[in-house]
Amino acid sequence: MKATTAQESWAQMCAGLGALLWAVVAVLARIGVAPIGAVELMFLFAPLVIVPLGMELARVIGGNSPLVGFVQRVQPAAAALTLVALWLPPGRLAGSLACTWMAVCLSITAAGVIDLFSLARSPADSGIRPAVYRFVVAIAHLDLGVGGAWFVASRFGMRPMGIQEPIGLLTAVHFHFAGFATAMIAAAMLRFAEQRGEHRWLRWVVAVVAGMPLVVAAGFVISPLVKMGAGVMFSVSVASLAVVLRSCTKRLQSRTARVLFHVAATAVFTGMVLSTTYAVADFNGSDVLPIPQMARTHGILNAVGFCLPGLLGWLVENSPA
Repeated sequence: MKATTAQESWAQMCAGLGALLWAVVAVLARIGVAPIGAVELMFLFAPLVIVPLGMELARVIGGNSPLVGFVQRVQPAAAALTLVALWLPPGRLAGSLACTWMAVCLSITAAGVIDLFSLARSPADSGIRPAVYRFVVAIAHLDLGVGGAWFVASRFGMRPMGIQEPIGLLTAVHFHFAGFATAMIAAAMLRFAEQRGEHRWLRWVVAVVAGMPLVVAAGFVISPLVKMGAGVMFSVSVASLAVVLRSCTKRLQSRTARVLFHVAATAVFTGMVLSTTYAVADFNGSDVLPIPQMARTHGILNAVGFCLPGLLGWLVENSPA
């Protein structure tokens, strides 16, 4: 119990200090001191706040992993170097510093791959079907590796497959928030439902939530129609998740968690309306919602309004009394 308490305290401290640092940088960016735009600011919220909370939630609901435990210790240093990488213009130095964050992400991805192999072997070894939510946790870990790679490409100034900025950095944002954080919230909700034998259809919604971010990203390369369809389907699946999230608040033990989930559910509906509108408008060639405006509206709603209270809510609900 002492080790668990220490890990929990460390995660809380990292996320709290990260939120404070992010707020300072946001103010400096607003007054023109920090050379950081809206998209960069949204990405920075992930390594400073969202990823520490997501890793802790993975530990709480998925069990301890020595590799992830080590990553939790070095994550604050990598997040600080991420800030420096975003402060600098794209180039060799910024890209080299960004590699530290990619190393963190790939380490978490490695833990996810190890867990996937373990889950794949467990039915044959024990005859016991592994809990579905653990597969979703592993997928969330895989998303971070993709997001970290795109972040490095963005800071080096690379253009993979001809993709221009800010789409490269937005892809990194996408896999950190729509991928990792949203999948972790979905996994915790599925665990909550599986323990009570409820909402068996929720597995299918969670499967779409966990898998669709990759299809959305692939749509930027495959075709505009795929991108629009995947974007709309992902928005609908997350909205469905928000409905279940709000409905399950009546069965939660923590009053704080209930409040946090109400906030998250309200924010996600507004954010998903914006993302669906953007997907359709982008397909039709309309600039009714340009990328900078999406970063300031949908980005904030998704990061601060949904991902943050969603992760915090499940951490509070699953914390020992």
